Amino acid sequence: MVSTDTDDGTVLLNGRTGRYWQLNATGAHVLRGLLDGHDPDDIAAGVATRHRIDRSRAERDVTTVIDQLRTAGLVIA
Repeated sequence: MVSTDTDDGTVLLNGRTGRYWQLNATGAHVLRGLLDGHDPDDIAAGVATRHRIDRSRAERDVTTVIDQLRTAGLVIA
């Protein structure tokens, strides 16, 4: 898997399949947090602070991103 940061987030490329995914800034933040070993609750706290949203909304958003990353086979967390 190769990743490149962009102005709006991150682009991931699976070299074996040729498939790529584009993550917005929040998705990229979630992925980086997972790769750095942070748990979803910590990531959600960061998202809530960063975007000045309520914690429950941030938790739902982070869960959605993680589910999408799992479905795409990009993470196994």
